[in-house]
Amino acid sequence: MSDTKQFLDAMMPRIHKAETALHNGDAGPRFEMWSHTDPVTVFGAAFSPIGWAEVGPMFEKLASNFSNCSSCEWEVVAADVGEDFAYLLAIERTTASVGGSEPTPYMLRSTTIFRRENGEWKIVHRHADPIDDSAELLSRLHRNQ
Repeated sequence: MSDTKQFLDAMMPRIHKAETALHNGDAGPRFEMWSHTDPVTVFGAAFSPIGWAEVGPMFEKLASNFSNCSSCEWEVVAADVGEDFAYLLAIERTTASVGGSEPTPYMLRSTTIFRRENGEWKIVHRHADPIDDSAELLSRLHRNQ
């Protein structure tokens, strides 16, 4: 089995759990996936914090706007793993309520960068943006919060 396949087999269930929880209002599992050691960054569809002091609170704020997640799927487009860094490119398809709205489907394209810390993979960067107009409500509601 390739290193990349082993990486994906280990990480994708954790990512699915963390992202589903986030979209149900719980940032805890996402906190566990992320490094708390700078540098960490997010270039998001709605927010772009730099450093854990900004990233952590942003995750809490983001989670507080989500509820009623009925689906959260990641289509892996590409991934690779090295000794201390790995990346994952994906199309994310999620249906959830944003800011109390009716559950609405949206799609993001995302890049996630991982760094090995003390033998464990931690996320250190995420970039996500709308792949089509489906995420417009998401961006608009989060900007207004």
